[in-house]
Amino acid sequence: MDLLDILADTLIDNLKLFVFLLITYLFLEYMEQKMSERTAAWVKKAGAGGPFIGSLCGTLPQCGFAAAASNFYAARLISIGTLIAIYLSTSDEMLPILISGGISYVLLAQIIGYKFVCGVIFGYVIDYFWRKKHAQPVVNIEQLCEDEHCHCDGDEGIWRPAFVHAFHITMFIFAVTLALNVLFFYIHPKALTHWLQIPVLSEIISGIFGLLPNCSASVILTQLYLENILTLSALFSGSLVNGGVGLLVLFRVNRNMKENLLILALLYICGISGGLLSRLVF
Repeated sequence: MDLLDILADTLIDNLKLFVFLLITYLFLEYMEQKMSERTAAWVKKAGAGGPFIGSLCGTLPQCGFAAAASNFYAARLISIGTLIAIYLSTSDEMLPILISGGISYVLLAQIIGYKFVCGVIFGYVIDYFWRKKHAQPVVNIEQLCEDEHCHCDGDEGIWRPAFVHAFHITMFIFAVTLALNVLFFYIHPKALTHWLQIPVLSEIISGIFGLLPNCSASVILTQLYLENILTLSALFSGSLVNGGVGLLVLFRVNRNMKENLLILALLYICGISGGLLSRLVF
């Protein structure tokens, strides 16, 4: 693979993401313009099942849902526990690579199931303690629109502002992911092979690597596991914290930087904890 291949792959991935984001913003615009009076009540009713439903959706082999969830959280349509549950359970590119690597379907089901359980448990725990200190979040789709300067308060309907939202975010993600893909092209984590064999330290390193907001991170972590360089617990640490471009979108659309950093810290702690606990399960 050369740099032209990297550029082509990045373009294709971002075109797919653009479609997903466009659908997300069409939904948000519709809720703001057509259902504004019922949105708050709907979110309040759906909140209790958020982490479970989020974890279930996150197990699908894609990273687009994590990106959509970041937008939903920025608009306060989902709770912080639901957001982290989605990040933790997101399988991204891991699932198809594991299948192509020839692992047993029993082990495959156990890996996906464990990520799902981690998402549910950590999601509900975080929501429980978060809600004890914070009031019920107020739905605020309008603020999301104002931050993106999409001018959705006019008569353009929902298509134009949704397109502007999706385009802005996609261009931002394209620039960052292209830079990361080029970096991965020149620096391969196999150089860390020795450190990845040390218990606990391997989970810590994998977790840090998994935080990189790029789908390539999960690809590399899974490949290292299939080559017996990475232990299963280290794979869990890296894959649990890796929500594809979800974190990248969160830092772009959610203006509360302290909150973003807190979510990042919580995600990392949950990921490392889940990885270490998996040693007792598998």
